Amino acid sequence: MAESFFGALKNERVSRVSYLTREVARQDIRRYIEFWYNRKRLHSAVGYRPPQEVHAEHQRLRLVA
Repeated sequence: MAESFFGALKNERVSRVSYLTREVARQDIRRYIEFWYNRKRLHSAVGYRPPQEVHAEHQRLRLVA
């Protein structure tokens, strides 16, 4: 899974952008992960749903149990 994540990060974001500084790169990558990768991008490992949706479902089930 880690290899898949870093492959997606490189293909979908890092290789398409030129960063002026490391700090700018950190901010952009953080935004990509928080707002696209975790909230909207569909993941095959969790039934083609975004991780945030799967996490919310897990939390609801945990509270009910």
